Amino acid sequence: MPFDGIVTKAITEELQEQLIKGKLNKIHQPTNTELVLTIRNNRENHVLLLSIHPMYARIHLTEDTYQNPKEPPMFCMVLRKHLSGAILESIEQISMERIILFKFRARNEIGDISYKTLVVEIMGRHSHTMLIDPETNNIIDTMKHIPMSQNRYRTIMPGSKYKLPPQQDKLNPLEIDDESFIKRLDFNGGKMERQIVGQLTGVSPFIAKELVFQAGLGSSDNFRNVFQTFQEKITKQKYEPAIYQTPKEDFHVLPITAFNQCKTDFSSISNMLDSFYSGKAERDRVNQQARDLSRFIKNELDKNERKMKKHNQTLQKAKNATKYQKYGELLTAHMHLASKGDKTITVVDYYDPEQKELTIPLDPNKTPNENAQNFFKRYRKLSTSKKVIEKEMIKTKAEIAYFEQLLQQIDSARVEDVEEIRDELRDEGYLKRRRKQNKKKTIKPKPEMYQSAGGEIILVGKNNRQNEYLTMKIAHRDDVWLHTKDIPGSHVVIRSKNPSEKTLIDAAKLAAYFSKAKDSSSVPVDYTNIRHVRKPNGAKPGFVTYDNQKTLFVTPSESIVKQLKTK
Repeated sequence: MPFDGIVTKAITEELQEQLIKGKLNKIHQPTNTELVLTIRNNRENHVLLLSIHPMYARIHLTEDTYQNPKEPPMFCMVLRKHLSGAILESIEQISMERIILFKFRARNEIGDISYKTLVVEIMGRHSHTMLIDPETNNIIDTMKHIPMSQNRYRTIMPGSKYKLPPQQDKLNPLEIDDESFIKRLDFNGGKMERQIVGQLTGVSPFIAKELVFQAGLGSSDNFRNVFQTFQEKITKQKYEPAIYQTPKEDFHVLPITAFNQCKTDFSSISNMLDSFYSGKAERDRVNQQARDLSRFIKNELDKNERKMKKHNQTLQKAKNATKYQKYGELLTAHMHLASKGDKTITVVDYYDPEQKELTIPLDPNKTPNENAQNFFKRYRKLSTSKKVIEKEMIKTKAEIAYFEQLLQQIDSARVEDVEEIRDELRDEGYLKRRRKQNKKKTIKPKPEMYQSAGGEIILVGKNNRQNEYLTMKIAHRDDVWLHTKDIPGSHVVIRSKNPSEKTLIDAAKLAAYFSKAKDSSSVPVDYTNIRHVRKPNGAKPGFVTYDNQKTLFVTPSESIVKQLKTK
């Protein structure tokens, strides 16, 4: 995990500079693993994210926006009771561990000054956030409740005494000298990276690998010099926050020379962490919410693709219909040459310009007349099936396009979008409605809003309900409508009759990004006015036809999404 004790120290020091003596104005808990605090300091609002997500636990200032639940969770309510309006007195890291203490000064119900500590432990799936009363060391409340039956070492429940996680037999790299470090290493034992991780608190395998890389051949003098430089960078806060391609994506606050050519630098540690984690936890949450939905849609898509394959096979057989009609007519014309028991008959083919002879297979158990009628019957059956199959192929093709569209929408959906997709499938009869379902007030879909550099509003539908509502209800007839050409994607509307060329290109990039071609380059995007967009009768949700379009070719990028997204 790249968020190690060194990164924790660096972000703690950065937050100390920006947040100490700030006032806690807002407390929100968007999910059961994330806490968002708005702290006002030096006439500026700072949004602090505290996450104990099992895969993306971290703390940093963020520019991302979070959707809050209608009813705040209990832990959020407890924090509001004890910390609303509190002053942040200090931010401390426990040794070099990934444990941070936010100490607040507040006033209780009767106006007396009280002190509370918000503890954040970043330990992967064992991460915790809890509110502590420092006078009694009791846990007031915690985001995750861990009873004694789950953890014998310590109980994490309201009313329990707070106890630090079990200590490991490691050295604080800032409290030892280079000689102590060298003595703990076994140069003949190999696996130097593991040894360093096992000896030093707060050092991740990622940074240990870098220390070994810098030491080169691995002599004690090399490791001594590397350790001294390592200590100096941390103690003097010589941080260089950057994201590295390793080939997977990693980050650190210390320079990683092994991947120096494949990095993106950042002005602050919070900016680096915000960029690295942005959307990852949300995407993971969507994947969990939509796992069963994606499986269902993929099964339906596979079913329709198999159906289309069978339709094509049947259609190929139906193309032989005229052959059986010809057999029947030629056999009727040469009936006098055939008799019951014949397996074949050779006749002159009147349909052939050269009038060549044609051998017709016969059923020896049937009379010539019965064979002829059988050919005509097969002709009529195949002709009828061809018409039916062609209609069914149109329906199946529409189903395939519909389910491909839904998969694309799930790929870029938010949590609330997933529920709208689920409701849409219930409305369309693909999913059963719950028997006991309280009648909910109809909520209007909310397409995502973006704003161009020129101030023009761009709206993007993230699912079929939003697409349809945006195109058929919100948009004016002269607004500009965009959609990827022949590719499943979102409806995009520019709330302007004559948008600038820059706005048009930005909107086209949004349309390309929120489509199945988001990872492609030079994606064709059609645009026209809303008055040229129509929904055919009986069409699937979100399906429209349009004309009078022009086409742009753009390359989608995530940066344009972040750049234009409104707060």
